[in-house]
Amino acid sequence: MDKQDLVNRSPVRSFEKAINGGLKAGEVGVLTSREGLGKTAVLVQFGLDTLLQDKAVVNVSFNQHSSYVITWYEGMFNEMIKKRSIADADTVKEEIFRNRVILNFSLEALADGRVFNTLKALSQGGIKPACLVIDGLTKAALTPAVADSLKAFAAENGVAVWFSFSSDETDPDKIFGADVAAKLDTVVLMAQKAGGIVMEVAKAHDAAVKDVCIKLDPKTLLIADK
Repeated sequence: MDKQDLVNRSPVRSFEKAINGGLKAGEVGVLTSREGLGKTAVLVQFGLDTLLQDKAVVNVSFNQHSSYVITWYEGMFNEMIKKRSIADADTVKEEIFRNRVILNFSLEALADGRVFNTLKALSQGGIKPACLVIDGLTKAALTPAVADSLKAFAAENGVAVWFSFSSDETDPDKIFGADVAAKLDTVVLMAQKAGGIVMEVAKAHDAAVKDVCIKLDPKTLLIADK
């Protein structure tokens, strides 16, 4: 199996079908759940899937040191290839990780524009991500103005933006407030059920999606194949 086979057979393809074609360039999506249910693991899988397509990823974290984020990428990549016999896995990993940028900020850096200024500077320097992953947003940080900035950055730069958000609520309007929820293209709820951790789609491209239940492997936190 080569790198392209890994992309074609990725469980992310099934996930994309479940959310009406996946998160497209210029759109903003969110994974939300209570703490500790694997949001970071899923975000990293989205990042890895983009990297395997030879596209750049910027990973912004507010609550994790860069070394910890690197460990997540290493671990999830290793789990991904365990079930697939991929040639020259170490070479592939080295190649794709060259297209990954990891940034750490305080949450205040969103409101004062430092995050977006840094992203614009990276773009001007030739680093144009296809996917922006933001881990650890809070309700206090995700104001309507910040949501507007995320949407504007995604649209202006042709970037798909995924971020994580912790909440015990299941209604997007209650999770984010109606003003912010209206600006989000896709909302995925993660929950602990009897069969393990599942991902349910509350909204995909302005439409509610019913009867979609995607599971995570309980040991690896990889998105299940089916």
